[in-house]
Amino acid sequence: MHDTTAKRDGQPAAMPSGRDPRIDVLRGLALVMIFINHVPGNAFEHYTNRNWGFSDAAEAFVFLSGTAAGLAYGAGFLSAPYWPAVARVWARARTLYFVHLSTTSMAIGILAAAASWYGLYELLQTINLAKAFEDPLGVLIGIPTLGHQLGYFNILPLYLVLLLVTPAFIYCGLRWPWVTMGLSVMIWILAGQFRINLPNYPNPGGWFFNPFSWQIIFVAGLLTGLALKRGERFVPKMGWLMWVCGIYLAVILLWRLYPPFASVGREALASLGRLGVPFYFVSFDKSFLALTRLSHFLALAYLVSCLVWVYRFSASHWAEPFRLLGQNGLAVFATGSVLSILLQAMKAGIGDHFWSDAGLLAGGLAVQFALAYALRKTRQATALKRAAAPAKV
Repeated sequence: MHDTTAKRDGQPAAMPSGRDPRIDVLRGLALVMIFINHVPGNAFEHYTNRNWGFSDAAEAFVFLSGTAAGLAYGAGFLSAPYWPAVARVWARARTLYFVHLSTTSMAIGILAAAASWYGLYELLQTINLAKAFEDPLGVLIGIPTLGHQLGYFNILPLYLVLLLVTPAFIYCGLRWPWVTMGLSVMIWILAGQFRINLPNYPNPGGWFFNPFSWQIIFVAGLLTGLALKRGERFVPKMGWLMWVCGIYLAVILLWRLYPPFASVGREALASLGRLGVPFYFVSFDKSFLALTRLSHFLALAYLVSCLVWVYRFSASHWAEPFRLLGQNGLAVFATGSVLSILLQAMKAGIGDHFWSDAGLLAGGLAVQFALAYALRKTRQATALKRAAAPAKV
């Protein structure tokens, strides 16, 4: 992981080039599972990773986004001036903001059409849009200020906010990685202990993905990316730790698949809660990223990162479709989010049937793969054009 010999005179070590194929492949897999999960009631949502543990694809998406940020932006914070590096990160945050507003408006249009033309008014209730009819002015204020987020459209605001503070985390992470991780843990604890969250508007309460809690998994990914950029591991590969993580994951899998065992486990957590253990340690709360979810994902991420066959598969041609999706993560995620709303409307009209679910999901995934392929070909054509252009004298 962190190599203390890599620093000289208090400065972080220089970063080599290169990209770990696992990042794109695993992010592509996460995008596929997020898309499937965002069409509730389909026959295939029972086979995504959320059914095998306490965490789901959202944790993977945020962690890998942090990893990608560390790889993409870390080198800019090695030495002053830092403003160009900060501006680059914030430019990405600005892009996310406008993508979020665009996808939100498209989702509203789809649902309005479904309600107006086909009488599917119940869909307006499922993704937090009913408030628009009770307090339209408040919703018109809440959407651009990120205080009112539609269901299934609340992870990009989280990512945006985390990118705004990414420059500070990168600067500190390059120089004091474990101190940075410790600070992140403290923020997570304080958020859970004092219910700190960003406010909703006009609805009461806070963000579904609480940035003060979810930053811990983003920072863990960020520090992983910074270490990978140096050709290191943030957490060293240790046999005993692999066994601990493997056994822990097996216990949680048994919990998820064997109801009597789950009943005992829930009662044990409830007993701890009655003894005064804070809720963010003993619940499964997603907004505050309870320890049950966090520990499950971190154990899974560590074990996956240590398995040689995962790297080999990620680097093989068999993984190319997922690698393609992961390399175009923002465009694929945004497109998948809008398509998921369209498919929800179509399912409401068609009903729940295995083959119709298969056809709808296959069509939606085909669109996303086609988009990712088109974006790759466009980049390749642009690169060839630049290479062929005569040099300016």
